[in-house]
Amino acid sequence: MTYVEYKQLNPFQRFAFNFKKIMKNLPRNIGRFFKTIGLAIAHFFIGIGKGFKNYGVTFVKGDWATKLSYVIFGFGDIHKGKYYKGILYFIIEVLYTLFMVFFGAEQLYWLPTLGTHERVVAYDDFGFETVVDEGQRSMLILLYGTLTVVVTIVVFAIYISNIKDAYRHQQMRERGEKPTSLKVDAREFLDGKYHITLLSFPILMIAVFNILPLIFMILIAFTNYHGFEHPTLFDWVGMVNFSNVFDVINSTQKANTFFSIAGWTLLWAFAATFSNYILGMIVALMINKKGIKFKGVFRTMFVITIAVPQFVSLLLMSQMLTQEGAFNILLGDLFNGGVNPKIDFLGGSAWGARLTVILVNCWVGIPYTILSMSGILMNIPEDLYESARIDGATPVKTFTKITLPYMIFVTTPQLITQFVGNINNFNVIFLLTGGKPANPDLYGAGDTDILVTWLYQLSMGEKKDYGLASAIGILVFIICATLSLIIYNNSKSMKDEEAFS
Repeated sequence: MTYVEYKQLNPFQRFAFNFKKIMKNLPRNIGRFFKTIGLAIAHFFIGIGKGFKNYGVTFVKGDWATKLSYVIFGFGDIHKGKYYKGILYFIIEVLYTLFMVFFGAEQLYWLPTLGTHERVVAYDDFGFETVVDEGQRSMLILLYGTLTVVVTIVVFAIYISNIKDAYRHQQMRERGEKPTSLKVDAREFLDGKYHITLLSFPILMIAVFNILPLIFMILIAFTNYHGFEHPTLFDWVGMVNFSNVFDVINSTQKANTFFSIAGWTLLWAFAATFSNYILGMIVALMINKKGIKFKGVFRTMFVITIAVPQFVSLLLMSQMLTQEGAFNILLGDLFNGGVNPKIDFLGGSAWGARLTVILVNCWVGIPYTILSMSGILMNIPEDLYESARIDGATPVKTFTKITLPYMIFVTTPQLITQFVGNINNFNVIFLLTGGKPANPDLYGAGDTDILVTWLYQLSMGEKKDYGLASAIGILVFIICATLSLIIYNNSKSMKDEEAFS
Protein backbone atom coordinates (compact mmCIF):
# COMPACT_ATOMS: atom_id res chain seq x y z
CA MET A 1 0.00 0.00 0.00
CA THR A 2 1.34 3.42 -1.01
CA TYR A 3 1.44 6.42 1.31
CA VAL A 4 -1.33 8.16 -0.66
CA GLU A 5 -3.56 5.08 -0.42
CA TYR A 6 -2.90 4.85 3.31
CA LYS A 7 -3.86 8.50 3.82
CA GLN A 8 -7.17 7.89 2.02
CA LEU A 9 -8.21 5.22 4.55
CA ASN A 10 -10.62 6.12 7.31
CA PRO A 11 -9.41 5.77 10.96
CA PHE A 12 -10.94 2.33 11.43
CA GLN A 13 -9.33 1.03 8.23
CA ARG A 14 -6.01 2.51 9.34
CA PHE A 15 -6.36 0.82 12.72
CA ALA A 16 -7.12 -2.51 11.05
CA PHE A 17 -4.19 -2.07 8.66
CA ASN A 18 -1.76 -1.15 11.44
CA PHE A 19 -3.01 -3.95 13.69
CA LYS A 20 -2.57 -6.47 10.87
CA LYS A 21 0.90 -5.09 10.21
CA ILE A 22 1.87 -5.38 13.88
CA MET A 23 0.60 -8.95 14.14
CA LYS A 24 2.36 -9.87 10.89
CA ASN A 25 5.63 -8.45 12.15
CA LEU A 26 5.15 -9.80 15.68
CA PRO A 27 7.31 -12.95 15.26
CA ARG A 28 10.10 -10.88 13.71
CA ASN A 29 9.86 -8.25 16.45
CA ILE A 30 9.91 -10.90 19.16
CA GLY A 31 12.95 -12.45 17.51
CA ARG A 32 14.61 -9.04 17.33
CA PHE A 33 13.80 -8.47 21.00
CA PHE A 34 15.46 -11.68 22.13
CA LYS A 35 18.33 -11.06 19.70
CA THR A 36 18.91 -7.70 21.40
CA ILE A 37 18.93 -9.42 24.78
CA GLY A 38 21.40 -11.97 23.45
CA LEU A 39 23.67 -9.24 22.11
CA ALA A 40 23.47 -7.43 25.45
CA ILE A 41 24.51 -10.62 27.27
CA ALA A 42 27.34 -11.13 24.75
CA HIS A 43 28.55 -7.55 25.24
CA PHE A 44 28.40 -8.13 29.00
CA PHE A 45 30.73 -11.11 28.81
CA ILE A 46 32.98 -9.29 26.32
CA GLY A 47 33.19 -6.47 28.84
CA ILE A 48 34.16 -8.96 31.54
CA GLY A 49 36.88 -10.31 29.22
CA LYS A 50 38.23 -6.81 28.63
CA GLY A 51 38.13 -6.22 32.37
CA PHE A 52 40.33 -9.26 33.03
CA LYS A 53 42.67 -8.08 30.30
CA ASN A 54 42.98 -4.62 31.88
CA TYR A 55 43.43 -6.34 35.25
CA GLY A 56 46.54 -8.10 33.95
CA VAL A 57 47.90 -5.08 32.05
CA THR A 58 47.58 -2.86 35.13
CA PHE A 59 49.46 -5.41 37.23
CA VAL A 60 52.31 -5.54 34.70
CA LYS A 61 52.60 -1.75 34.36
CA GLY A 62 52.01 -0.94 38.02
CA ASP A 63 54.79 -0.18 40.48
CA TRP A 64 55.32 -2.20 43.67
CA ALA A 65 52.70 -0.21 45.62
CA THR A 66 50.10 -0.70 42.89
CA LYS A 67 50.89 -4.41 42.77
CA LEU A 68 50.50 -4.61 46.54
CA SER A 69 47.03 -3.04 46.16
CA TYR A 70 45.99 -6.30 44.49
CA VAL A 71 46.29 -7.88 47.94
CA ILE A 72 45.88 -5.02 50.41
CA PHE A 73 43.08 -2.59 49.58
CA GLY A 74 44.14 1.06 49.52
CA PHE A 75 47.89 0.51 49.83
CA GLY A 76 48.61 2.23 46.51
CA ASP A 77 46.52 5.26 47.50
CA ILE A 78 48.24 5.53 50.89
CA HIS A 79 51.66 5.26 49.25
CA LYS A 80 50.79 8.06 46.79
CA GLY A 81 49.44 10.39 49.51
CA LYS A 82 45.69 9.74 49.12
CA TYR A 83 45.47 8.75 52.76
CA TYR A 84 41.76 9.04 53.57
CA LYS A 85 40.70 7.06 50.52
CA GLY A 86 43.33 4.37 51.07
CA ILE A 87 42.23 3.97 54.69
CA LEU A 88 38.58 3.63 53.60
CA TYR A 89 39.55 0.91 51.11
CA PHE A 90 41.50 -0.91 53.81
CA ILE A 91 38.62 -0.71 56.32
CA ILE A 92 36.26 -2.18 53.71
CA GLU A 93 38.64 -5.12 53.18
CA VAL A 94 38.91 -5.74 56.93
CA LEU A 95 35.14 -5.61 57.42
CA TYR A 96 34.51 -7.92 54.48
CA THR A 97 37.10 -10.40 55.78
CA LEU A 98 35.43 -10.45 59.20
CA PHE A 99 32.01 -10.79 57.56
CA MET A 100 33.12 -13.82 55.54
CA VAL A 101 34.97 -15.49 58.44
CA PHE A 102 32.15 -15.22 60.98
CA PHE A 103 29.10 -15.38 58.71
CA GLY A 104 29.34 -15.32 54.92
CA ALA A 105 31.58 -18.35 54.28
CA GLU A 106 29.16 -20.70 56.03
CA GLN A 107 26.22 -19.35 54.05
CA LEU A 108 28.07 -19.82 50.75
CA TYR A 109 29.01 -23.35 51.80
CA TRP A 110 25.39 -24.37 52.33
CA LEU A 111 23.94 -22.38 49.40
CA PRO A 112 24.40 -25.16 46.77
CA THR A 113 22.44 -27.66 48.92
CA LEU A 114 20.20 -25.26 50.88
CA GLY A 115 20.90 -27.32 53.98
CA THR A 116 20.76 -31.00 54.92
CA HIS A 117 19.81 -31.11 58.61
CA GLU A 118 16.11 -31.70 59.09
CA ARG A 119 14.11 -30.34 61.99
CA VAL A 120 13.80 -33.00 64.69
CA VAL A 121 10.85 -33.14 67.10
CA ALA A 122 9.84 -35.60 69.81
CA TYR A 123 6.65 -36.20 71.76
CA ASP A 124 6.42 -36.66 75.52
CA ASP A 125 4.14 -39.05 77.39
CA PHE A 126 1.26 -36.59 77.14
CA GLY A 127 1.60 -36.15 73.34
CA PHE A 128 3.06 -32.66 73.46
CA GLU A 129 5.61 -31.79 70.79
CA THR A 130 9.14 -30.92 71.86
CA VAL A 131 11.78 -29.57 69.49
CA VAL A 132 14.95 -31.63 69.83
CA ASP A 133 16.89 -29.96 67.04
CA GLU A 134 15.76 -26.88 65.12
CA GLY A 135 17.73 -28.09 62.12
CA GLN A 136 18.59 -25.85 59.19
CA ARG A 137 16.24 -23.47 57.44
CA SER A 138 16.59 -23.41 53.68
CA MET A 139 14.78 -20.09 53.51
CA LEU A 140 17.39 -18.40 55.72
CA ILE A 141 20.27 -20.14 53.92
CA LEU A 142 18.97 -18.85 50.58
CA LEU A 143 18.38 -15.37 51.98
CA TYR A 144 21.76 -15.04 53.69
CA GLY A 145 23.56 -16.77 50.84
CA THR A 146 22.06 -14.31 48.35
CA LEU A 147 23.05 -11.44 50.62
CA THR A 148 26.61 -12.78 50.83
CA VAL A 149 26.87 -13.11 47.05
CA VAL A 150 25.62 -9.54 46.54
CA VAL A 151 27.99 -8.18 49.18
CA THR A 152 30.86 -10.08 47.53
CA ILE A 153 30.01 -8.59 44.13
CA VAL A 154 29.93 -5.07 45.63
CA VAL A 155 33.26 -5.60 47.41
CA PHE A 156 34.77 -6.98 44.18
CA ALA A 157 33.69 -3.77 42.42
CA ILE A 158 35.36 -1.79 45.21
CA TYR A 159 38.45 -3.99 44.82
CA ILE A 160 38.68 -3.15 41.10
CA SER A 161 38.13 0.53 41.93
CA ASN A 162 40.98 0.34 44.44
CA ILE A 163 43.33 -1.03 41.76
CA LYS A 164 42.29 1.56 39.16
CA ASP A 165 42.68 4.33 41.74
CA ALA A 166 46.15 3.14 42.70
CA TYR A 167 47.27 3.01 39.06
CA ARG A 168 45.73 6.43 38.32
CA HIS A 169 47.58 8.01 41.22
CA GLN A 170 50.77 6.26 40.08
CA GLN A 171 50.40 7.93 36.67
CA MET A 172 49.71 11.27 38.37
CA ARG A 173 52.91 10.88 40.41
CA GLU A 174 54.87 10.12 37.23
CA ARG A 175 53.52 13.34 35.68
CA GLY A 176 54.55 15.32 38.78
CA GLU A 177 50.97 15.85 39.96
CA LYS A 178 49.69 15.48 43.51
CA PRO A 179 46.45 13.72 44.50
CA THR A 180 43.59 15.93 45.62
CA SER A 181 42.95 16.41 49.33
CA LEU A 182 39.87 15.43 51.34
CA LYS A 183 38.77 19.08 51.43
CA VAL A 184 38.90 19.39 47.63
CA ASP A 185 37.06 16.10 47.10
CA ALA A 186 34.38 17.06 49.63
CA ARG A 187 33.87 20.39 47.86
CA GLU A 188 33.55 18.52 44.54
CA PHE A 189 30.86 16.25 45.97
CA LEU A 190 28.94 19.37 46.99
CA ASP A 191 29.34 20.97 43.57
CA GLY A 192 30.13 19.09 40.33
CA LYS A 193 29.30 15.66 41.79
CA TYR A 194 26.40 16.82 43.93
CA HIS A 195 24.05 14.47 42.07
CA ILE A 196 26.09 11.54 43.39
CA THR A 197 25.77 12.86 46.93
CA LEU A 198 22.00 13.22 46.64
CA LEU A 199 21.32 9.90 44.88
CA SER A 200 23.65 7.64 46.87
CA PHE A 201 21.27 7.04 49.79
CA PRO A 202 18.13 6.47 47.65
CA ILE A 203 20.06 4.04 45.43
CA LEU A 204 21.28 2.18 48.51
CA MET A 205 17.70 1.89 49.81
CA ILE A 206 16.48 0.69 46.40
CA ALA A 207 19.19 -1.96 46.39
CA VAL A 208 18.32 -3.14 49.90
CA PHE A 209 14.53 -3.06 49.72
CA ASN A 210 13.89 -3.69 46.01
CA ILE A 211 16.77 -5.35 44.20
CA LEU A 212 17.72 -7.82 46.95
CA PRO A 213 14.13 -9.09 47.47
CA LEU A 214 13.73 -9.29 43.69
CA ILE A 215 16.84 -11.46 43.33
CA PHE A 216 15.67 -13.61 46.24
CA MET A 217 12.22 -14.18 44.70
CA ILE A 218 13.75 -15.01 41.31
CA LEU A 219 15.88 -17.68 42.98
CA ILE A 220 12.76 -19.09 44.69
CA ALA A 221 11.46 -19.92 41.19
CA PHE A 222 14.23 -22.50 40.87
CA THR A 223 13.32 -24.34 44.08
CA ASN A 224 10.50 -26.61 45.22
CA TYR A 225 9.64 -24.37 48.16
CA HIS A 226 6.12 -24.74 49.56
CA GLY A 227 4.67 -23.02 52.61
CA PHE A 228 4.90 -25.13 55.75
CA GLU A 229 3.74 -24.74 59.31
CA HIS A 230 7.33 -25.01 60.53
CA PRO A 231 10.57 -23.91 58.86
CA THR A 232 12.08 -26.84 56.99
CA LEU A 233 14.25 -27.73 54.04
CA PHE A 234 13.67 -27.45 50.33
CA ASP A 235 15.88 -28.09 47.30
CA TRP A 236 17.00 -26.60 44.02
CA VAL A 237 14.95 -28.04 41.15
CA GLY A 238 16.31 -26.04 38.22
CA MET A 239 13.78 -25.27 35.48
CA VAL A 240 11.10 -27.67 36.75
CA ASN A 241 8.64 -24.90 37.67
CA PHE A 242 8.97 -23.36 34.22
CA SER A 243 8.69 -26.70 32.44
CA ASN A 244 5.51 -27.46 34.40
CA VAL A 245 3.70 -24.42 32.99
CA PHE A 246 4.85 -25.15 29.43
CA ASP A 247 4.26 -28.90 29.45
CA VAL A 248 1.56 -28.80 26.75
CA ILE A 249 2.59 -32.20 25.38
CA ASN A 250 1.44 -34.01 28.51
CA SER A 251 -1.35 -31.47 29.03
CA THR A 252 -0.68 -31.18 32.76
CA GLN A 253 -3.03 -29.25 35.00
CA LYS A 254 -0.45 -26.53 35.64
CA ALA A 255 0.20 -26.04 31.91
CA ASN A 256 -3.51 -25.97 31.07
CA THR A 257 -4.09 -23.48 33.87
CA PHE A 258 -1.26 -21.22 32.74
CA PHE A 259 -2.34 -21.00 29.10
CA SER A 260 -6.01 -20.60 30.03
CA ILE A 261 -5.27 -17.79 32.48
CA ALA A 262 -2.68 -16.17 30.18
CA GLY A 263 -5.24 -16.02 27.35
CA TRP A 264 -7.87 -14.49 29.62
CA THR A 265 -5.28 -12.06 31.03
CA LEU A 266 -4.43 -10.69 27.58
CA LEU A 267 -8.12 -10.53 26.62
CA TRP A 268 -8.92 -8.76 29.87
CA ALA A 269 -6.06 -6.29 29.45
CA PHE A 270 -7.10 -5.50 25.87
CA ALA A 271 -10.82 -5.10 26.74
CA ALA A 272 -10.17 -3.11 29.92
CA THR A 273 -7.70 -0.76 28.23
CA PHE A 274 -9.61 0.03 25.05
CA SER A 275 -13.08 0.15 26.62
CA ASN A 276 -11.84 2.83 29.03
CA TYR A 277 -9.95 4.60 26.27
CA ILE A 278 -12.74 4.71 23.67
CA LEU A 279 -15.59 5.46 26.08
CA GLY A 280 -13.50 8.03 27.94
CA MET A 281 -12.63 9.70 24.64
CA ILE A 282 -16.30 9.88 23.63
CA VAL A 283 -17.37 11.44 26.94
CA ALA A 284 -14.43 13.89 26.87
CA LEU A 285 -15.40 14.99 23.34
CA MET A 286 -18.98 15.52 24.47
CA ILE A 287 -17.95 17.58 27.50
CA ASN A 288 -15.42 19.71 25.60
CA LYS A 289 -17.63 20.33 22.57
CA LYS A 290 -18.27 24.01 21.93
CA GLY A 291 -21.67 25.12 23.09
CA ILE A 292 -21.91 22.63 25.96
CA LYS A 293 -22.77 24.42 29.19
CA PHE A 294 -21.63 23.60 32.73
CA LYS A 295 -18.38 21.99 31.55
CA GLY A 296 -16.81 22.66 34.93
CA VAL A 297 -19.64 20.86 36.69
CA PHE A 298 -19.25 17.74 34.56
CA ARG A 299 -15.48 17.68 35.01
CA THR A 300 -15.90 18.14 38.77
CA MET A 301 -18.31 15.22 38.93
CA PHE A 302 -15.77 12.92 37.35
CA VAL A 303 -13.00 14.24 39.62
CA ILE A 304 -15.20 13.42 42.62
CA THR A 305 -15.49 9.80 41.45
CA ILE A 306 -11.69 9.64 41.33
CA ALA A 307 -11.47 11.12 44.83
CA VAL A 308 -13.20 8.02 46.22
CA PRO A 309 -10.51 5.34 46.74
CA GLN A 310 -10.74 2.67 44.08
CA PHE A 311 -10.81 -0.21 46.54
CA VAL A 312 -13.83 1.37 48.27
CA SER A 313 -15.71 1.57 44.97
CA LEU A 314 -14.79 -2.02 44.11
CA LEU A 315 -15.84 -3.40 47.49
CA LEU A 316 -19.13 -1.51 47.25
CA MET A 317 -19.78 -2.84 43.76
CA SER A 318 -18.96 -6.39 44.85
CA GLN A 319 -21.62 -6.13 47.55
CA MET A 320 -24.17 -4.59 45.21
CA LEU A 321 -23.67 -7.41 42.67
CA THR A 322 -24.24 -10.29 45.10
CA GLN A 323 -27.40 -12.40 44.93
CA GLU A 324 -28.90 -10.36 47.76
CA GLY A 325 -27.40 -7.10 46.56
CA ALA A 326 -28.94 -3.88 45.32
CA PHE A 327 -28.86 -4.82 41.63
CA ASN A 328 -30.85 -8.02 42.13
CA ILE A 329 -33.37 -6.23 44.33
CA LEU A 330 -33.77 -3.48 41.72
CA LEU A 331 -34.21 -6.02 38.89
CA GLY A 332 -36.82 -7.84 40.96
CA ASP A 333 -38.77 -4.64 41.62
CA LEU A 334 -38.67 -3.56 37.98
CA PHE A 335 -39.15 -6.79 36.05
CA ASN A 336 -40.05 -9.65 38.40
CA GLY A 337 -42.90 -8.36 40.52
CA GLY A 338 -40.72 -7.67 43.52
CA VAL A 339 -39.20 -11.19 43.57
CA ASN A 340 -35.44 -11.22 43.81
CA PRO A 341 -34.07 -13.10 40.73
CA LYS A 342 -30.83 -13.83 42.65
CA ILE A 343 -28.55 -13.53 39.65
CA ASP A 344 -24.97 -14.36 40.61
CA PHE A 345 -23.16 -11.68 38.61
CA LEU A 346 -19.71 -12.44 40.02
CA GLY A 347 -19.82 -16.14 40.83
CA GLY A 348 -22.18 -17.69 38.29
CA SER A 349 -21.00 -18.41 34.77
CA ALA A 350 -17.37 -17.75 33.86
CA TRP A 351 -18.05 -15.37 30.98
CA GLY A 352 -20.85 -13.63 32.87
CA ALA A 353 -18.42 -12.84 35.70
CA ARG A 354 -15.74 -11.76 33.24
CA LEU A 355 -18.12 -9.39 31.44
CA THR A 356 -19.22 -7.94 34.77
CA VAL A 357 -15.60 -7.32 35.76
CA ILE A 358 -14.94 -5.47 32.49
CA LEU A 359 -18.05 -3.29 32.95
CA VAL A 360 -17.18 -2.42 36.55
CA ASN A 361 -13.64 -1.58 35.44
CA CYS A 362 -15.15 0.93 33.01
CA TRP A 363 -16.91 2.57 35.94
CA VAL A 364 -13.71 3.06 37.94
CA GLY A 365 -11.38 3.72 34.97
CA ILE A 366 -13.21 5.99 32.54
CA PRO A 367 -12.92 9.17 34.74
CA TYR A 368 -9.11 9.03 34.50
CA THR A 369 -9.30 8.80 30.71
CA ILE A 370 -11.78 11.68 30.58
CA LEU A 371 -9.46 13.98 32.52
CA SER A 372 -6.38 13.14 30.43
CA MET A 373 -8.34 13.45 27.18
CA SER A 374 -9.82 16.79 28.28
CA GLY A 375 -6.33 18.13 28.87
CA ILE A 376 -5.22 16.96 25.42
CA LEU A 377 -8.29 18.41 23.70
CA MET A 378 -7.77 21.80 25.33
CA ASN A 379 -4.16 21.87 24.12
CA ILE A 380 -4.67 20.95 20.46
CA PRO A 381 -3.56 24.06 18.50
CA GLU A 382 -6.60 26.03 17.33
CA ASP A 383 -4.71 26.88 14.13
CA LEU A 384 -5.21 23.31 12.94
CA TYR A 385 -8.99 23.58 13.27
CA GLU A 386 -9.00 27.03 11.69
CA SER A 387 -7.09 25.73 8.67
CA ALA A 388 -9.47 22.78 8.36
CA ARG A 389 -12.53 25.07 8.41
CA ILE A 390 -10.99 27.30 5.74
CA ASP A 391 -10.38 24.22 3.57
CA GLY A 392 -14.04 23.23 4.00
CA ALA A 393 -13.46 20.13 6.11
CA THR A 394 -16.53 18.60 7.73
CA PRO A 395 -16.65 17.92 11.50
CA VAL A 396 -16.14 14.20 10.84
CA LYS A 397 -13.15 14.94 8.60
CA THR A 398 -11.72 17.31 11.20
CA PHE A 399 -12.05 14.65 13.89
CA THR A 400 -10.49 11.87 11.83
CA LYS A 401 -7.64 14.00 10.43
CA ILE A 402 -6.77 16.21 13.41
CA THR A 403 -8.35 15.30 16.74
CA LEU A 404 -8.07 11.52 16.66
CA PRO A 405 -4.48 11.31 15.29
CA TYR A 406 -3.35 13.94 17.79
CA MET A 407 -4.91 12.12 20.74
CA ILE A 408 -3.53 8.74 19.68
CA PHE A 409 -0.08 10.25 19.12
CA VAL A 410 0.00 11.84 22.58
CA THR A 411 -1.61 8.95 24.48
CA THR A 412 0.29 6.00 22.97
CA PRO A 413 2.73 5.79 25.93
CA GLN A 414 -0.27 6.10 28.27
CA LEU A 415 -2.06 3.28 26.44
CA ILE A 416 0.98 1.04 26.82
CA THR A 417 1.15 1.89 30.52
CA GLN A 418 -2.56 1.16 30.98
CA PHE A 419 -2.28 -2.11 29.08
CA VAL A 420 0.63 -3.33 31.21
CA GLY A 421 -1.15 -2.01 34.31
CA ASN A 422 -4.25 -4.03 33.44
CA ILE A 423 -2.16 -7.18 32.97
CA ASN A 424 -1.15 -6.61 36.60
CA ASN A 425 -4.50 -5.17 37.74
CA PHE A 426 -4.78 -7.07 40.99
CA ASN A 427 -7.34 -4.83 42.70
CA VAL A 428 -10.22 -5.07 40.24
CA ILE A 429 -10.13 -8.86 39.95
CA PHE A 430 -9.37 -9.72 43.56
CA LEU A 431 -11.71 -7.22 45.24
CA LEU A 432 -14.63 -7.95 42.89
CA THR A 433 -14.56 -11.71 42.41
CA GLY A 434 -11.55 -13.08 44.27
CA GLY A 435 -11.01 -15.23 41.16
CA LYS A 436 -14.47 -16.82 41.29
CA PRO A 437 -16.30 -18.73 39.95
CA ALA A 438 -14.21 -21.68 41.13
CA ASN A 439 -12.98 -24.12 38.52
CA PRO A 440 -11.73 -27.55 39.72
CA ASP A 441 -9.96 -28.08 36.39
CA LEU A 442 -7.58 -25.20 37.15
CA TYR A 443 -4.61 -25.47 39.50
CA GLY A 444 -5.37 -23.15 42.41
CA ALA A 445 -7.23 -20.60 40.27
CA GLY A 446 -10.74 -19.50 39.32
CA ASP A 447 -12.24 -18.51 35.99
CA THR A 448 -11.73 -14.75 36.49
CA ASP A 449 -8.19 -15.00 37.87
CA ILE A 450 -5.49 -13.29 35.86
CA LEU A 451 -1.81 -14.17 36.12
CA VAL A 452 -1.06 -11.80 38.99
CA THR A 453 -4.04 -12.95 41.09
CA TRP A 454 -3.19 -16.59 40.31
CA LEU A 455 0.30 -15.85 41.60
CA TYR A 456 -1.29 -14.55 44.80
CA GLN A 457 -3.55 -17.60 45.12
CA LEU A 458 -0.58 -19.94 44.65
CA SER A 459 1.46 -18.26 47.38
CA MET A 460 -1.26 -17.27 49.88
CA GLY A 461 -3.92 -19.90 49.19
CA GLU A 462 -4.06 -23.60 50.00
CA LYS A 463 -1.38 -24.62 47.47
CA LYS A 464 1.46 -22.62 49.03
CA ASP A 465 3.44 -23.26 45.84
CA TYR A 466 5.96 -20.43 46.15
CA GLY A 467 8.29 -21.86 43.53
CA LEU A 468 5.62 -21.91 40.83
CA ALA A 469 4.35 -18.49 41.96
CA SER A 470 7.84 -17.01 41.52
CA ALA A 471 8.11 -18.59 38.07
CA ILE A 472 4.76 -17.04 37.12
CA GLY A 473 6.01 -13.66 38.34
CA ILE A 474 9.07 -13.92 36.09
CA LEU A 475 6.91 -14.89 33.11
CA VAL A 476 4.56 -11.94 33.77
CA PHE A 477 7.55 -9.61 33.71
CA ILE A 478 8.78 -11.10 30.43
CA ILE A 479 5.33 -10.76 28.84
CA CYS A 480 4.92 -7.14 29.99
CA ALA A 481 8.44 -6.10 28.95
CA THR A 482 8.20 -7.77 25.54
CA LEU A 483 4.78 -6.33 24.67
CA SER A 484 5.70 -2.85 25.93
CA LEU A 485 8.93 -2.62 23.95
CA ILE A 486 7.47 -4.06 20.74
CA ILE A 487 4.35 -1.87 20.77
CA TYR A 488 6.18 1.31 21.72
CA ASN A 489 8.98 0.82 19.19
CA ASN A 490 6.37 0.41 16.43
CA SER A 491 4.32 3.45 17.47
CA LYS A 492 4.37 6.84 15.79
CA SER A 493 5.17 8.46 19.13
CA MET A 494 8.55 6.78 19.05
CA LYS A 495 9.31 6.87 15.31
CA ASP A 496 8.23 10.47 14.70
CA GLU A 497 8.52 12.41 17.94
CA GLU A 498 8.00 15.82 16.31
CA ALA A 499 4.97 14.94 14.17
CA PHE A 500 2.72 17.44 15.97
CA SER A 501 5.31 19.87 17.22
